[in-house]
Amino acid sequence: MNDVPTPTQAMLLFGLLARHGESSQKDLTTVKKADREALAKSRLIGVAKVGRGFYLTLTDDGWAWAAAHLSAELPPAQQTLHEMLARLGEHLETFGETLADFIGSKPVTTPVETKPTKPKKSREPATQSASGEKKTKRSRAILDEAPTTPAPNNNSPAGARRKIEDAYLDITGGRTGTDVLLADLRARLPGIDHKTFDAALAEMHLESGKARLMRIESNRALTEADRQAAFHFKGNIFHVLWMES
Repeated sequence: MNDVPTPTQAMLLFGLLARHGESSQKDLTTVKKADREALAKSRLIGVAKVGRGFYLTLTDDGWAWAAAHLSAELPPAQQTLHEMLARLGEHLETFGETLADFIGSKPVTTPVETKPTKPKKSREPATQSASGEKKTKRSRAILDEAPTTPAPNNNSPAGARRKIEDAYLDITGGRTGTDVLLADLRARLPGIDHKTFDAALAEMHLESGKARLMRIESNRALTEADRQAAFHFKGNIFHVLWMES
């Protein structure tokens, strides 16, 4: 990026950050067209037209800029926020945490449960089964037509996650608390496409509490296989999976 975000543009980036990296424009503090277009041109945000409004998202470059510039200058009226973000940056650096870990994943809205209606009694005659159990013709038809829930497969994050966990234990000889390279895991699971593999890693990193993704800091220690297998997530790059029991 050649142009440094202005204070108002930085405020927009941090506003998106506070909403887990995405938000409709109307839910943010006043957004100027010039600022939105400048950030989009710099590839720090993505802009999508939704109805009559816009939906904005932080790109990987946007996440990376925010993580590296928590002390960036903000509008004069936002001095308190400026100082709070600076303290946050100091905390993350002191404890070796990432901005993505602090922000976390976007909460999932739980649907409101509705009280089931009481089914009407069937007037159809009952039939006697060989075991003596009575069932109506209607209930038999429903049971025969009821679909079965398919088991997770390699093309779903849940199925990939199970395969990754199994491959991890195969590599470590059944031990947890051991670092395993993502390059080794991907090599063991060629049937899982890169996108699905990454989705499973994101779930493990953010939800399970028993897995952690880490990066290899030394460029000299990185192989080409490590670079190709790296997991890019919210401005961070990871090369290693660690799991606890």
